[in-house]
Amino acid sequence: MKNNIFDLSGQVALVAGGSSGLGLQFAKAMANAGANVALVARRTDCLEKNAKEIAEEYGVEVYPHYLNLCDSKSVTKCVEDVIAHFGKIDILVNSGGTGGSGDPATMTDEQWSHVVDTDLTGLFYLCRDVARLSMIPNNYGRIVNVSSIHGFVSRKNVWTAPYCASKGGVHMMTKALANDWGKYNITVNCIAPGYFPTELTEKFIDSDAFVQLHKDRCPKERHGILGEMDGLCVYFAAPCCTYTTGQIVAVDGGWTCN
Repeated sequence: MKNNIFDLSGQVALVAGGSSGLGLQFAKAMANAGANVALVARRTDCLEKNAKEIAEEYGVEVYPHYLNLCDSKSVTKCVEDVIAHFGKIDILVNSGGTGGSGDPATMTDEQWSHVVDTDLTGLFYLCRDVARLSMIPNNYGRIVNVSSIHGFVSRKNVWTAPYCASKGGVHMMTKALANDWGKYNITVNCIAPGYFPTELTEKFIDSDAFVQLHKDRCPKERHGILGEMDGLCVYFAAPCCTYTTGQIVAVDGGWTCN
């Protein structure tokens, strides 16, 4: 290709949630496009293994680092260390998170706070520190938040109040930060996945009931396949993404079009 507008060579991408699932897949997408990657999460044993495999497969530098999204000091330390290592952060893929369910009538404070602190507040901590310490001073940045279709819709007979509240919050935070930081040449967008095979979904995603749910609820009549969001993630992360900001795009086989 004479001029690959999606080339990320020379860029540094911090990918949160890189120990497994969607975070790991997004890290591979960044590396495949040429970016060096800071792979961050809590499970450092998984990070070390994943970092080695990505570096060998894609020929980029991968820097693993511990991160606890619920601890603002941990977030700041991680961002500072990544900048010290690479000199900058051009791209933030904010794909860390947790699940959580329970009857909202009997849910404890701790159950609610764990989900909201991880899935909403933790993502804000990363956006704040990456913008403050690298993107705003460099007058450049691409932030890709990752939420869920449950930022748009809930499901009958499934207890996900804190999860839905968090993901809806990520959607509006994305819009607000796009407004706040557009003047610094920072775009802030969000991917809202449907159901994909991850550690959080592997116990039920291929069950007969869930296969039938997709046939009934999803126009594509199936769950997602890892890799089907790569193109959107790379676009949101690329230098060519100059006039797209504050957008939330569902990649869900049409689940939310009903």
